[in-house]
This record gives sequence, structure tokens and C-alpha cells, in this order.
Amino acid sequence: MTRKMQAAMYYDIGDVRYEETDVPEIGPGELLIKIGTALTCGTDVKTYKRGHPLLMKHTPALFGHEYAGTIEAVGDSVKNFKVGMRVVATNSAPCGNCYFCKRDMPNLCAKLKDSFVNGAFAEFIRVPESVVQWNTHPIPDSLSFRDAALTEPLACVVHGIEESNIKLGDTVVVIGAGPIGQMMIMLAKKNGASTVIVSDLAPLRRKIAEKAGADITIDPTKEDPVERVKEETSGRGADVVIEAVGLPQLWEQAVTMARDAGTTVLFGGAAAGTKFEVDTVRFHYGQLTLKGVFHLKPRHVEQALQLIIAGDVDPDLLISHKMPLKDINKALEMMSKGESMKVAILP
Repeated sequence: MTRKMQAAMYYDIGDVRYEETDVPEIGPGELLIKIGTALTCGTDVKTYKRGHPLLMKHTPALFGHEYAGTIEAVGDSVKNFKVGMRVVATNSAPCGNCYFCKRDMPNLCAKLKDSFVNGAFAEFIRVPESVVQWNTHPIPDSLSFRDAALTEPLACVVHGIEESNIKLGDTVVVIGAGPIGQMMIMLAKKNGASTVIVSDLAPLRRKIAEKAGADITIDPTKEDPVERVKEETSGRGADVVIEAVGLPQLWEQAVTMARDAGTTVLFGGAAAGTKFEVDTVRFHYGQLTLKGVFHLKPRHVEQALQLIIAGDVDPDLLISHKMPLKDINKALEMMSKGESMKVAILP
């Protein structure tokens, strides 16, 4: 007889339903994990509000991808994992053999983009063989499921910070102070930034940004963020600017904030079909560096987990609420309005 579980099922934009569905069946090399805690993510909010070209190709679909829990069942040929182990896993894994994998760009692996794992907003989740092999890690008893579930988003941030090439004494701007932006602040400081400037519409997020290490916070409804950044940098602009929202107009703003020979990291994913413009004279004669940064690599997952264990990020600043699984819609709405940071979802 097929086992049943409660889960949040994504049907369409704005249509996520709490309902009963089958517990996933696992095959060789796979794991079944009982969810301890799942976290809401900005990507979940974007998917809820406007869909997602990679995550939701077929509906109805299981939803959510940040989680930690306990191994419930182990598939044939799985090594190094057993029932009862506390683990964290990501929502993807590379193949390890393709053109991009062999060039240390496994985040661009075609198999990774075609096989994102969803289903964390449920009682159980199936972890496919590739994720078991590359991106599943035991967690110590001292680490809560809630905090461990930050591993995947933090790994993406580790990647973004690595690509930003922050140097000791740099001025760094972070546009967007959601959970990703807050982690950017924390790691920018850890990587040597002397000044971190943050711009965000939400008072709650600006307040948390100050606790996360931001030296200056900007309310873009009350002052021009570009002018403020220029003012704080003697007119030059920032050494590094990180856009962590995903709006084309903010991509353009980020480029404008950077100094000559500065670096702009376009981290926030914008909606499909949108475009942004760059002044060619400024780009060429200003010798600007623009970087799109997507997702993570397996080594970033390991680094992120170690940062969490070491206490180098503050989960209490990143996770503001906890709710039962049946309140998933409320959690996503709160996060979309800037009324919360991440919400811990308890199945």
C-alpha cells in the first residue's frame, strides 16, 4: 500500500495547495529524507509570484528546496549513508563529466539545470543519486535542522562572494537586503570589506542589515542610492556592487554605482525575457567588469556548511519566523512583502 504524506503542491502562479500526496519512492543510489525543517527562499517567492522556467516545468509539482532532515530509507548501492543519519542536501548536482564540469564550472552543467529537485515543503523528500553523490552531507548533532537548512542558499552566496573578488579595504554595495543580501553582507565583511552599503525598500530588512554588519543603509524611496554611494566614495563609486534582487532596472543601477575598473556582480535572477542596458562608453573606457553568477559548485556547499558550523553566519538574523507546513502560502506572502526574512517550515 502506498504511503501518504502532507505536502505543499505548486499548481500555478499564486496557487500552492496544502494536500495529501504519495510519499516518494526511491530507487538505487537514492535517499528518502524525513524533513526536519525546510526554509522559504527568495526563489520560492519568485516562483510563487511569476513562475519559474527551470524549477516548474510540469505541474502540479512538489515545492521547496532548502531543507535538512533524517534519512528514512536508503536505496541499493548507497555508500556512506544509513537510516537515522542527520543530513543536509542541496536541490541539484552536476554530472561531473561534461564540458563545463571538466572546466570547474559544474554550476553550468546541463544535467544540473534539467534536474532541479523540489519537494522540501513536505514530510518526506526523495534525493536523487547525483545529489547523494555530490551534494549531501552529514550534519553534527550540535547543529539544528533549521540552521543546517541554510547550507544551499549560503553556498550560492559563497559562490557570489568568490566571484566578486573583494579585497581588503574595499567598499561594497549590496542592493537588496533579503536573506541572500544579508549573507552577502556577512561574507563581504569576512572577506575584508571595510565599508558595506546596503539599499533596500523594507525597514525590517534595513534594520537587520545593520545587525549583519552593514555600515550604511539606504532607503531608496527617500534618497537616490547612486548619489549616496558616490557621496560615500568621494565620487568614485564602489569597488564592488552586488545586485541581489533580480530586477533589470536594479542591474542597471548596480553598474552605475561601480567605480571605474570596479566589479558588478549580477546575482539576482531576473524574469525570463527581460533585458537591461549598459552605456558602452562607460563600460569600455571605464574598464568595467560585469559578472552574472548562477547557483553553486559542490565545493561551495562544503564551505557553506563549515561556515554555519563555525558560527560565521548568524541564522537568527536570516530566519525570522517559523510556521507549520499548512501555512506555506502565508509564509510566502509575508516574505514577498518584506515582512519577514526566511520562514522555517515545520512539516
